[in-house]
Amino acid sequence: MIGRIAAFLVKLIIGFVALSLALVILFKFVPVPVTATMLMDENGITKDWEPLADIDRDLVRAVIAAEDGKFCSHDGFDREAIETAIRRNAEGGRIRGGSTISQQTAKNVFLWQGGGYARKAAEAWFTLLIEQIWGKRRIMEVYLNVAETGIGTYGAEAGAQRYFGKSAADLSALEAARMAAALPLPKERSVVNPSGWLRRHGNTISARIGVVGRDALDACVYQ
Repeated sequence: MIGRIAAFLVKLIIGFVALSLALVILFKFVPVPVTATMLMDENGITKDWEPLADIDRDLVRAVIAAEDGKFCSHDGFDREAIETAIRRNAEGGRIRGGSTISQQTAKNVFLWQGGGYARKAAEAWFTLLIEQIWGKRRIMEVYLNVAETGIGTYGAEAGAQRYFGKSAADLSALEAARMAAALPLPKERSVVNPSGWLRRHGNTISARIGVVGRDALDACVYQ
């Protein structure tokens, strides 16, 4: 009995590895058609895949400024942020800032929202794969096409059309910053008319766009 269970587990692991590799290789070249998050969205799905060349560079810089300033220098994991999250968790505080853009992309494309050790382990596995197989440019391209940007709205193009009535290729720095500011909670944060803290946060991201450009923090995306 134990031998049969062990053999089954080995086959299960081999099958998972083979399937995950196949999907990662496929999506290196093919647009991601749909994600679990999209399918479970009771508000429907509005999306429009666009190549990175048709997405304004300021939006790339804005999400790096807002979400992952070390995007071009880490291997998929920001260990300093992880250590901070572990420390806050041990202290009973709210965990923030642990996930990189690479981790968010892995979760959005291949997994589901929510926590749990199994999902986090799978997220780490897929993060390793996309870092090695896709590279930074493709990770950013996929992220900006599958990230939830509003109620029932996914991707930069659909978000830009929803909020500003224009293509993601034509966003101003402030518009890009406001979209980036809303990404963590797109159903709750206003993009068009933010106020209070959210407005100030968007303005801060807008200012940081110039820093990302000056310090070439987005260079890996455009090499």
